[in-house]
Amino acid sequence: MDHTLRSTPGNVHWGLWDATLPPVLRIASGDRVTIETLSGEPEDLPEPGSGFAVLPDHEEVLTRTFRGPGPHLLTGPIYVEGAEPGDVLEVRLLDIQLRTDWGWNLQLPFWGTLPEDFPELRRIHIPLDRTRNVAKMPWGQELPLAPFFGNFGVAPAASWGRLSSTQPRVFGGNMDNKELGVGTSTYFPVFVPGALFSAGDGHGVQGDGEVCLTAIELPLTGTFEFHVRKDMKLTTPRAEKPDAWITMGFDEDLDDAVKQALRDMITLICDHSGISKQDAYTLCSLAADLRVTQMVDLNKGIHCVLPKARLPKRL
Repeated sequence: MDHTLRSTPGNVHWGLWDATLPPVLRIASGDRVTIETLSGEPEDLPEPGSGFAVLPDHEEVLTRTFRGPGPHLLTGPIYVEGAEPGDVLEVRLLDIQLRTDWGWNLQLPFWGTLPEDFPELRRIHIPLDRTRNVAKMPWGQELPLAPFFGNFGVAPAASWGRLSSTQPRVFGGNMDNKELGVGTSTYFPVFVPGALFSAGDGHGVQGDGEVCLTAIELPLTGTFEFHVRKDMKLTTPRAEKPDAWITMGFDEDLDDAVKQALRDMITLICDHSGISKQDAYTLCSLAADLRVTQMVDLNKGIHCVLPKARLPKRL
């Protein structure tokens, strides 16, 4: 069955992940949902007279929604029937559409990868050509757009309480992984009944690292398909592209994030091929790529990418 979830007040939560949030939609495993998302706090919106139009629901949501500890607007949560703690929720991203002809980019004092070099606030609004799928940068360059959702996932365990939307964690959240675009399946461990999926933080284009603090941030509409997987067990998110597997790690220490992503890739290789952990470790050294996902969300991110063509056949 197909559903649509609008980004209206009551359907969007601001700056937090919390298992006690009531679901705004209930669906069955296998259903598709087209989800409207928003991006930007009041100070991020363009001024009147700028030539950029702000979505009416964006202003409504900002006026009528409780403001949590983080900056992100997240549409949801969605309750997926049959999802129970210990299961895995497979989320297939089928389509993305831009909702505006502008996006924004922010440099903020004390944040980013080089706060000591760039201590001043800078917020710019960037025109987008949706017909040509490019961003028009202030210095005259055009950048091709490659949209994805920076912040999506399932609810944390209830015992963890209310958490900021800023840090990526084992339930997903602010992963900011540019690999997770259309055609990707992302797998999340489920911590609460129904999984309680939310999505937001649309990105128009981003480099690995997201070094200045943000990508081109913008509202997006995404079409997702949800499948409850009773046949899988995970402790952290992982993703699958048509040609590659991706594992992820998040930690304040980049070295520890690497270890998480690498250990999960070794587990994945062993599960799919039957080779030993030591052989899988060697294979990672020869064929897998460790990439810095982002450096700016308190918990830093690493993703490990292994082409499917390099995965050994099952013994």
